[in-house]
Amino acid sequence: MPLTKVLIVGAGPSGLLLALLLSGAGIPVELIEQARALDTNPRASHYTAESCFEFDRAGVLDVIESEGFFPDGVSWRRLDGERERLCEIRNPNAGGKRENGEKEYRMVCLPLHRLGKILEKAVLERGAVIRYGWKVVGVGQDEGKAWVDVEKDDGEKERVEGEYVVGCDGANSTVRRKLYGDDHFPGFTWEKQIVATNMYYDFSPYDYDDSQFFVHPEHWHMVAKIQADGLYRVTYGEQSGLTYDELKARQPEKFRAFLPGNPTPDQYKLVNFSPYKVHQRCVKMREGRFLLAADAAHLCNPWGGLGLTGGIADVGSLYDSFVGIHTGRVDADEILSKYDEVRRGIWRDIINPMSIDNMSRLFKYDGPEEAIEKDPFLKMMVEREVARKEGKVLEDLPGPPPLRHDMTQYFKN
Repeated sequence: MPLTKVLIVGAGPSGLLLALLLSGAGIPVELIEQARALDTNPRASHYTAESCFEFDRAGVLDVIESEGFFPDGVSWRRLDGERERLCEIRNPNAGGKRENGEKEYRMVCLPLHRLGKILEKAVLERGAVIRYGWKVVGVGQDEGKAWVDVEKDDGEKERVEGEYVVGCDGANSTVRRKLYGDDHFPGFTWEKQIVATNMYYDFSPYDYDDSQFFVHPEHWHMVAKIQADGLYRVTYGEQSGLTYDELKARQPEKFRAFLPGNPTPDQYKLVNFSPYKVHQRCVKMREGRFLLAADAAHLCNPWGGLGLTGGIADVGSLYDSFVGIHTGRVDADEILSKYDEVRRGIWRDIINPMSIDNMSRLFKYDGPEEAIEKDPFLKMMVEREVARKEGKVLEDLPGPPPLRHDMTQYFKN
């Protein structure tokens, strides 16, 4: 029996992308968003080849690539002296077709709020409905349907029904809280705090790459170009327990301490400033006719982009599952339970441990020398760099573990 409606809560990138994919497959969707407009806070901006596969399926990859740019790679560096590269990974200039005819994707960079605008426009053009200013205040389900009770901006209340409800409403997900309670989100919160900023500053005199991580016990941070016009994301670690005002007051001295040239505020333009706590958490992703995806279901720190990539991979797997149900090629209960099993397994076995390593290697050692000696990844990469400079032929690095999972393999035909 074809699906008649899927409700999606949350108009972030995951909710918008799922709405776009499902509407493109002929599945009616309704998207509910508590805010009155899209979020513009500084957040993720780098989309891996796996994410670009999903954008391509949704029909928006060409627009994303035209508005974004292809970063040249990433390096790990010292902070002292000349900010020497310890090691680096260059992004291949991929694209086009492989020998087997499949399309080859490459990483593209575009700030998340601009991606949201692209997805929003495409969703509306496909005739899907987005309800801004609708706050979920209750959830429920029975054998044939699921629903959310909403409160609108004008105070009016309404019940909205569908065959399934997907919570894509972020780290503070109302859907997750209504399903499992306010305090149920297994995992831990880092003692470290992070501040994400967007800023303009001239890095050209300093031989910076498009992305780099700095290994330092106090001033560990990341600098990444996120727009072709020279907008940079600078994310850095901070002391825990400080208020927003205290963190904002510390920002100029933090920049002066770790940015090249030791700039004062009159030498750069600060566009966004957003402190946040960092979590490593994951919850059950299916409860009857309710599904969870992306940050509503799992969280990790931002180093390496595994949270964003994992969330987009969730959407791809959920899209496959709903298409299988819609076309009668799979049992609904079986495929949605498999979705929960697969996606939580990927978070547990890949996303969580990798992201913990990515973040902790930047600050847990006394300095770069100890990091190179004790961190397996940095040790391997530095040894490769030495061998490359000596003219030795190196084997290609293995690719990262896949976060995408093709759910169509479980279809009947």
